[in-house]
Amino acid sequence: MEKNIFEWILFLLKEYGPYFWKGTLITLELSLLGTLLGLILGFVLGVVFSTPIYPEDSILKKISFKVLKIVSSAFVHVFRGTPMMVQAMVIYYGFKQFGFDISSFNAAILVIMLNTGAYMSETVRGGILSIDKGQFEGGKALGMSHFRIMISVVLPQAFRNIIPEMGNLFITNLKMTSVLNVIGIAELYFATKTAANTYYKYFESFLITGAIYFILCAIFTKLLSILEKKLEDKKDFELATEYLTD
Repeated sequence: MEKNIFEWILFLLKEYGPYFWKGTLITLELSLLGTLLGLILGFVLGVVFSTPIYPEDSILKKISFKVLKIVSSAFVHVFRGTPMMVQAMVIYYGFKQFGFDISSFNAAILVIMLNTGAYMSETVRGGILSIDKGQFEGGKALGMSHFRIMISVVLPQAFRNIIPEMGNLFITNLKMTSVLNVIGIAELYFATKTAANTYYKYFESFLITGAIYFILCAIFTKLLSILEKKLEDKKDFELATEYLTD
């Protein structure tokens, strides 16, 4: 007797449950690690883009930062202007072409990191520029270096401002890992194709995968929403009126 859709779904989950589970874990590992490294790269690039060059700076510093900004800008334009699938193919087979033995997993992490860094750089730059300039001036008045002002004053505030975009990028990376099957990554999409090709049940197999992606995105969206609320402005101080009456 021919199975209906729900019976096929249960059958595929029973037969290929370990494949779906392993693919899900690899998808999570790729998206989490790649996004984390990409955020670090994005913060570095964002600081580079937002670092001003003053007339009193040395010639060496002016030239160094000018070159660094040009190279960083070119990097951002390349990775924001090309598809992740193409980037994966170029990086993975490019390393192989020039004699570097890179695994498909490491290549996938590198692709996600570079892609995330390119997108986050502009977000970080915007977050830094959104901080009141008076805080920079106050830090300079206290004798703090630009680097110290960034680390101690500006970046903690900018981080809170860009959490929504960080969350959006992670969710995007979670779904975009599916294109990395072109370099042999056995993530969730790859595992689904294995199950689908065996019984030619593509609709049922990808229905399962769609449900898994939806659940993952819903869970992380909720977690990021909770984190965002935790970092909202709080009233950390009160007016000390008792000292004003002395």
